[in-house]
Amino acid sequence: MIYFVAFAIVALLAVIVVQIGKLSDLSARIKGEEAVELANNKTQARISVGFMIFFLVVCFYSAYYYRNEMMPYGPLKSASAHGFDIDWLFNITLIISTIVFVITHVLLFWFPYKYRMQDPKKKALFYVDNIKLEMIWTIVPLVTFIILVAMGITQMNRLFRPLTAEDKFIEIEATGYQFAWDLRYPGADNKLGNKDFRLIDPASNSLGIDWNDEASLDDIVLGGTDKIVLPKDTLVRVRITAKDVLHSFFLPHFRVKMDAVPGMPTFFTFRPVKTTKEFKEELRKYPEWNTPSDPNDPTGPKRWETFEYELACAELCGKGHYSMRRVVEIVERDEYDSWLKQQKAFYPEKIRGTVADPWDGKRLFPNEIKARAEELKKDIADYIANTDGTANKVIQLKHVFYESGSAGLNSKLSKYELDNLVELLNKYPNLRVELAGHTDNTGDAAANLTLSKTRADNVMQYLLSKNIAAGRLSANGYGQTQPLDTNDTPEGRKKNRRTELRIISK
Repeated sequence: MIYFVAFAIVALLAVIVVQIGKLSDLSARIKGEEAVELANNKTQARISVGFMIFFLVVCFYSAYYYRNEMMPYGPLKSASAHGFDIDWLFNITLIISTIVFVITHVLLFWFPYKYRMQDPKKKALFYVDNIKLEMIWTIVPLVTFIILVAMGITQMNRLFRPLTAEDKFIEIEATGYQFAWDLRYPGADNKLGNKDFRLIDPASNSLGIDWNDEASLDDIVLGGTDKIVLPKDTLVRVRITAKDVLHSFFLPHFRVKMDAVPGMPTFFTFRPVKTTKEFKEELRKYPEWNTPSDPNDPTGPKRWETFEYELACAELCGKGHYSMRRVVEIVERDEYDSWLKQQKAFYPEKIRGTVADPWDGKRLFPNEIKARAEELKKDIADYIANTDGTANKVIQLKHVFYESGSAGLNSKLSKYELDNLVELLNKYPNLRVELAGHTDNTGDAAANLTLSKTRADNVMQYLLSKNIAAGRLSANGYGQTQPLDTNDTPEGRKKNRRTELRIISK
């Protein structure tokens, strides 16, 4: 019914237009076409002048009315150091454009009024050309554009200048894809590791990070919904790339934008100078920002209270383009350092000890050695302190490794765990333990039983070589009979291949 009514209205308007045309033709026949044409010219000329005035008034009034809603005016001044120069350049461009706009607009509508036909016998004067006039309107815009472009290039060079260690910058990486951004932060080494698109695995390594590069091992990866947190008054270098289509990394409040192009890494640098809290306090001073954030909830938070810096994608990258938005939070440097320490590196959380780990069984890192020593010490101390018999009697020796395909102990890697165990056995001289070897179900069950017993024996021999009394130690192999996890996956089989410490008495 609604569509029928709309169609009827359109049809009625068409009929009215046709009838007005017929009335105009009839009027022309009655009054004479020449008189009607003069009257029409006069009317249209006056309408032209009226529209000229109306349009100029609306343009300037709307600019004034919305001045506190538009960058870079009112409270929406730049939140980055270089952005003030960008805003100045923008203002210069706006002033020049406004002057040209007003002159062009006035001439465009004043000329039809001034040169309207008033005497049918008069003819317009036609100029074939005017070299002087053409030179003026060619050279003046050319010189103006050259000056503006030169100033723009100067500002761009500041954003893309090469940085050195003396700049004391932090670097983050943004990878765009449909429809989110993955952010990567450096760890304690303040270095981002290498990436290689050939290493991309949607399940375990969506960014293609090269785990053979030691700089990658403490990198922090934030998913598509996490905030981007950055420190105030610190130079930030943003490395930008994309995995599928063209995206754009746009931080409007910081006056920076760069396309994210698949296969072509780009970057920019900027220095935030206002925290999110400081920017909110500036917005708070303006009545436009003290209106309800939700018009349907007049008692809810104000607009300034819900304000957030944002990352926007400035390319139409697909139907989910809107979800590329990310919140950006600028904080003081000490708050940033505290936040960064709370973030967990991707490698130890998701990769370490899995089939994707190139260092598994080949190397232990200092932080792992230290953390494992504390963990082993706590496990045994908890058992010793427990009096009701509920403490765990079985402790997995996580850092005991064997040579590939054999029972030979990898002393280079295993010595940290076993030396810590020696220290604890010396600390608790009444502690008696069993060393238990286990395997997965790959191969022959009898061979696995022998292998597990031999491995346990080798661990015991290491402890004996460190002067631990033989009467306190025993070694047994259980083969594949006591799995911790399924043997149907590489991860499960890895968990089942283990050496355990079973406390017999304390």
